[in-house]
Amino acid sequence: MKKLMLLLLVALLVASAGMAQTADSKFALGLNATHSEYLGDLGNALWDFSQDLKPGFGLSLGMYLNPSFDVGFQGNFGKLAYYKDAIDNFRGNKLDLSVLGYYKLNNGYILSEDSRFSPFLGVGLGSATYFRAPNNPESQYPKIIEVTNMAIPLAAGLKFRMNDVLSLQYKYQFHFTTGDRLDETRVLGDNTRPDGSTILPIYETRAGKDGFGNHMLSLVFNLSRAKDTDKDGVPDKFDLCSNTPPNVAVDQSGCPLDGDGDGVPDYLDSCPATPANVVVDANGCPVDSDKDGVPDYQDKCANTPANILVDENGCPKDADNDGVPDYLDKCANTPANVVVDKYGCPVDTDKDGVADYLDKCPDVPGVAANKGCPEVKEEVKKVFTQALKGIQFESGKDVLKSSSYAILNQVVTVMRENPTYMLEINGHTDSQGDDAKNLALSKKRAAAVKAYLVNKGIDDTRLMSEGYGEAIPVADNATAAGRAQNRRVEFKVVF
Repeated sequence: MKKLMLLLLVALLVASAGMAQTADSKFALGLNATHSEYLGDLGNALWDFSQDLKPGFGLSLGMYLNPSFDVGFQGNFGKLAYYKDAIDNFRGNKLDLSVLGYYKLNNGYILSEDSRFSPFLGVGLGSATYFRAPNNPESQYPKIIEVTNMAIPLAAGLKFRMNDVLSLQYKYQFHFTTGDRLDETRVLGDNTRPDGSTILPIYETRAGKDGFGNHMLSLVFNLSRAKDTDKDGVPDKFDLCSNTPPNVAVDQSGCPLDGDGDGVPDYLDSCPATPANVVVDANGCPVDSDKDGVPDYQDKCANTPANILVDENGCPKDADNDGVPDYLDKCANTPANVVVDKYGCPVDTDKDGVADYLDKCPDVPGVAANKGCPEVKEEVKKVFTQALKGIQFESGKDVLKSSSYAILNQVVTVMRENPTYMLEINGHTDSQGDDAKNLALSKKRAAAVKAYLVNKGIDDTRLMSEGYGEAIPVADNATAAGRAQNRRVEFKVVF
C-alpha cells in the first residue's frame, strides 16, 4: 500500500510540474459531496437509488493544460455498503485516490471556450482502500476485507461556471478495481451458520472483479488567474491586444476601447465622437485634406487653397454671393442678382465703365452721366435749343402752327438717328391767366408735340409728355420778353 501511495504522489508532482510550465497556469479546488454505489459478487447497485444513501466527502485539485485538456487529482472518503438480505450484506468505509486526465468539450471546436457549460470525459489511475466498519447488526459476519486495490477510474460530467471564481460540477465516476475481495465472497460449501445450520441455496459467485461508482457534486473554486501580460483584466488566451498600455480601458477582447469605431482607441483619439464610416487621421480626427478647418466628409470644396477663409461647407467665402469667392473677387460688394465676370465684377458689355445692371444702353458705349448711354451730341442740343422758340401754338390753344413743323421734323431726325434716346416732352406757360387752365394747357401742348412725333414714325414708348403750367419759369413774367421765354416746349433726352 505504501508503494502505491508513493506512486500516486509522484504522479501528482509530475502533473503539477508540467502545469507550472504552461503559458496559462490555472488551478481549481473542488469540495466534493459523494454517494458511492457497489458492484460485485453480491449484486449491482449502480444507479439503484433504492439502496440507502452512502454519503461521503472529498477534495479535488484541477490543473489547466490547454483548451482541450485538464489534469486533476482527487481523494474521496465515505461509506460503501450493500444490502441483499439478512445474510448477504456488508457495510464499511472507502478511501479512493485518483489522478485523471480530462477532455473538455468547450475547447473552441465543439463548444465555445467562453461557454458557461463545460461537458467533459476523463480517465485515470488510482487506488481504493476499504476499512472495516463496526459489525453489521443485521448480519453475523462483517462482509468487508481491509484491503487496497489498484483502480482505473472512468468519468463523465458537466461543469457550470457561475462566475470567474466559482463553478458547480456534477461528475459520475466508475472505478474498475484489480481485486475481488472487497465483499469477501464465500465459495461453494461456505453456507454454514455458527450454530451449525445451513442456508440454501448456496451463494453463486459473480465473475470479474469488484467495482464501485461515485456520484460527485462539487463546488469548484478557481485558485489562480489566467496569465494576463498587459494586466488589463483579459487573459492572454482571450486577449487580441496583449500589449495594451497600463490603465487603458479595454473591451472584452482586451483591446483599447474605441467608442466611435474609427480604428483609433479612445486613449489616443483627439476626436472621440467621430461619426461612423468617416476617414480619420492618426489622431482619430476626420481627415481635412485642404486644412481649412472643415473635415472632408463635410467639405463641399475639398481643394481650397491654403489660408483661404471658408464657410461652414468648407467653400471659400463669397460675401456678395455672386459665385466668385472673396479671395478672387475684385468687386466684393456686388449687389444681389447682378451678373458678374470671372473676377466678380458686374458685366460691362460695351466696356464703357458703366455696368450692365446700371447701363441704360448696355450695348452702346456711353458715359456715366447718361447712365451708360452716349453723351447727347452738340448738334442735338442745338436742335432742342432751337425748339424752345421754334415751336409755336395758336394763342390759348394746343394747336401747332405750321411754322413749327420744320423744327419738329429735325427732332424726328434726331430720334431716328439715335435709337437709344428716350425723350421727355415738357410743356410750360407764362403766369398770365388762371393757374389751373395754364397747367391743363401745358399738358395738352406737350401731348400735341408727342402726337406729331408719333405720326412721323417715332415709337410711342420712346416718348413721354408732361405739362407744368407756370410752375417752372425761366424768365421774369413781369415783362413781355420774359413771358415769351416762359411759354415753351422743352426736349430732354433720358436713358
